[in-house]
Amino acid sequence: MKYPYIQIGNRRIGRNYPPFVVPEVGINHEGSLAKAKRMVKDAKKAGAECVKFQCHVIEDEMTPAAKTVIPGNAKESIWDIMERCALSESQDRELKKYVEDLGMMYLSTPFSRAAANRLERLGVLAYKIGSGECNNYPLVRHIASFGKPVILSTGMNDIASIKESVAILRKKKIPYALLHCTSMYPTPYEKVRLGALQELSRIFPDAVIGLSDHSMGNYTCFAATALGGSILEKHFTSDKRWPGPDVPISIDPSGLADLIEGSTAIYSALGGEKTVLKEEQPTINFAYATVVAIQDIPKGERLTLENIWVKRPGTGKIQAARFDELLGSVATRHIRIHEAISWEKIQKRK
Repeated sequence: MKYPYIQIGNRRIGRNYPPFVVPEVGINHEGSLAKAKRMVKDAKKAGAECVKFQCHVIEDEMTPAAKTVIPGNAKESIWDIMERCALSESQDRELKKYVEDLGMMYLSTPFSRAAANRLERLGVLAYKIGSGECNNYPLVRHIASFGKPVILSTGMNDIASIKESVAILRKKKIPYALLHCTSMYPTPYEKVRLGALQELSRIFPDAVIGLSDHSMGNYTCFAATALGGSILEKHFTSDKRWPGPDVPISIDPSGLADLIEGSTAIYSALGGEKTVLKEEQPTINFAYATVVAIQDIPKGERLTLENIWVKRPGTGKIQAARFDELLGSVATRHIRIHEAISWEKIQKRK
């Protein structure tokens, strides 16, 4: 079956292709370009094909009132966090080059119009829109005007508000993906609600579907893969001991490698039908039972439970499944004990 896909560079993303795992460094670098590069390098070693950051232009993103707003998973204001962690345009440019020199895709989430314009100047291949901007229709419209693929997270939004953003993307003919997300840090398993993946797929049949996950570990991402999730986004850090706003819910390089390997394995195992594969024949040869004589059977004697039974290997002519058809048949030649029964050696009962 053909499913919708988006294409970022040469990479097609959708249910007909391996999962696209997105290590979200975000602002875990705490404003340090050196730490950001370390995380890029570690993500590459773990097998990642992309890495994602956040683009913050503070004065265009927030008013000074943000200095008094403290996120639920922090002890300082959102203004102070972003002011400390935001990279300059030249740093973003350097980081993008570093990512691409390693053969990876650079992705970033703009949190304002100025940030989106910066990323466009940098020449990004696609845009990630965060959950907080899912219903920020002016910003969605602005990003859509660039004409590039969009990955849209949907945490804190219901179907009605998602439809408004999707309408904007569709109007501009933007290839898009929707990531189910629960904006809790961490997200308890019972609040993940993986059923939303199928709901989004049903309501938005032209969308690529994925999961932006804030639960601990990789379990829910593995399950999302089995449910058709094509994009798996997890916060990422090189070292769980580092400070950083999202480090407590982040996976480290070993967790990232596990996510990539596991989701790819699950994807490879999906689909198919319940048939017998030709590759199973070597196992059939020893594992199946076929009908054999359990004592010498003279010519003219009837086959009964006393003189035939089913035994391995499965190289005989008549499998155990057809055993009952043989009962009452007559041997047309002498059959030795342990000899496999074949249709040529009997006359079937009338």
